[in-house]
Amino acid sequence: MTSTPRSRRASASAAWLVLGLLALSPAFAKQSDRDQPMQVDAKHFDGFQKPNTVSTLTGSVVIRQGSLKATGAEAKVHFDGESQIDRVVITGNPAHLEQLDDNGNLMQGEAATIDYHAAKDYAVLSGNAVVKQKGRGEARGDTLTYNTQTSQMTGESNGDGMVHMTFQPKARAATTPADKPAAAAPAPASTVAPASARSSATPGTP
Repeated sequence: MTSTPRSRRASASAAWLVLGLLALSPAFAKQSDRDQPMQVDAKHFDGFQKPNTVSTLTGSVVIRQGSLKATGAEAKVHFDGESQIDRVVITGNPAHLEQLDDNGNLMQGEAATIDYHAAKDYAVLSGNAVVKQKGRGEARGDTLTYNTQTSQMTGESNGDGMVHMTFQPKARAATTPADKPAAAAPAPASTVAPASARSSATPGTP
């Protein structure tokens, strides 16, 4: 099943920022992904691409849209009033999500449930959620929300739980001998003879 994307609706920033904690610094996900068709594969499919319906896919579900890829055991595909894919809810043990950013760095996420809001450019990972962003760090919590357009992420944990984050330091350039400052050259020996060695003869004296 292939669904050709249409123009996106207004940004869902307000919807996901209310989750609270900004886990990692901004970076841009691969911008061409949102304009690619969505490819959906599964062993079994039950439903139709009709307005305001839900179709069920089961067995080795794989969803691709550009560099974005989601996998799981089952997926519920929600179609809007124009028969376009509005969101896909993927479940697994766990379900997986990955995407490249514009610099080619890979984001990998997993959780019991991944609710991908395709029309609004974000995914909600719930249930032992983990998101790792290469070269930047990782976050763990009950719920993590990942923006598939900006790579920004928010997170929360229920009860007394905590959102855990690890930030990777920027790699330092290796120091080579050429990078070390040159040692100061020794001062040249004085060409003036010491006073004790100078002649005491007066000019004109043989």
